[in-house]
Amino acid sequence: MAVTMKSRCVFLGAPGAGKGTQAKKLAAAGSVPHISTGDMLRAQVAAGTTLGRQAKGCMDAGQLVPDDVIVAMVVARIAEPDARAAWILDGFPRTLPQAEALDRNLSRASALSLVVSFAVPEPVLVGRLAGRRTCGKCGAIWHVQNHPTRRPGLCDACGGELVQRSDDRPEAVGKRLEVYRSQTAPLLAYYRDHRLLREIDADRSPDVVYQELLKLMQ
Repeated sequence: MAVTMKSRCVFLGAPGAGKGTQAKKLAAAGSVPHISTGDMLRAQVAAGTTLGRQAKGCMDAGQLVPDDVIVAMVVARIAEPDARAAWILDGFPRTLPQAEALDRNLSRASALSLVVSFAVPEPVLVGRLAGRRTCGKCGAIWHVQNHPTRRPGLCDACGGELVQRSDDRPEAVGKRLEVYRSQTAPLLAYYRDHRLLREIDADRSPDVVYQELLKLMQ
């Protein structure tokens, strides 16, 4: 069912919190752009561009890609015609300097209207990431326990082979969560001070979380 989205918003949360899944669903329902820096970077990696090669080393180690690269990419995307009324930023900003840079690049007419923080206990996050598998062909996301495919190792949507992303492997997960705690978590205070932050319990059924998000976004 189509819904009307009125928000220009940021989804915050640790890796595995479910913000990407919810952003895709909401964006499709409201016909608004889902702007995922992770997806954009992975596309660059797959294409073998200079940016992709630079980003791959950081992503494999669970580190953040330099701010100037990410900020330029996001600002250019938000300026496109389909993003005039509403958009969902997923995976950006991740640091306080990125948040400040985003604010400087948004006009009063296109300013942020909402920031949603997805709260999930860390042990749950570790389990979600360790079992996550991505289709190498269509990009669909599955989970070996929570959302398995009918045929192990093969995507139900297109039959493509499932792979574990390098940044979901055990050696990278701990680093990703450490980076989130040290660099991204402080954004909660920043957006709370700006009276934009809404926190949501994301350790629940995806459908329950989705319905709560719909109310916020509208």
